[in-house]
Amino acid sequence: MIGVVDYKAGNLKSVDSALSFHGADFIISDDPDKLLKCDKMIFPGVGEAFSAMEVLKKSGLGDAVKTFADSGKPLLGICLGAQIVFESSEERNTTCLGLIPGVVKRFPSDMGLKVPHMGWNTIEYSGINLFKGIKQNSSFYFVHSYYIEAHSSANIAATCEYGLNFTAAAVKDNILACQFHPEKSGEAGLKVLGNFIKLY
Repeated sequence: MIGVVDYKAGNLKSVDSALSFHGADFIISDDPDKLLKCDKMIFPGVGEAFSAMEVLKKSGLGDAVKTFADSGKPLLGICLGAQIVFESSEERNTTCLGLIPGVVKRFPSDMGLKVPHMGWNTIEYSGINLFKGIKQNSSFYFVHSYYIEAHSSANIAATCEYGLNFTAAAVKDNILACQFHPEKSGEAGLKVLGNFIKLY
């Protein structure tokens, strides 16, 4: 059973559709106890780091995500959910969950590129199971004004170029994080979610 964390940060319909496509056994819940009983967790999200962290603190879901991560069971963060598993975000100077060493920074305004970074972009990835069977430099869908900067190269699973080179996916033990939206990234994105379901 996969538990999808509902912390009121964005529309979960696309995650629901992608998991249903794979025939996955899952629940979408804001109940920490139900989520902690699951075998895997998906921690998605769209929106703003500070507001999301406030909800996580007040609801107990933040502690549940930390406890789940400490259990060794597979955890996948997506977009805002990927950023929140790091230590902090420049978005309103937010302290995050600190599950992977690193910070989240705003794209510089002087790059000559539109912010947010929105649309399809290619990634280069390392040989982790999350990207098994996916061609190098495949395109994925991004929507974000802030980017992940992992402190250790050992935690960088994929990179992307948008004015600068940033962490597009990260890994630390049982914790995985994707800045892009696999559930909105067509065939390659569905393959990423399928790999998470089957290989972790």
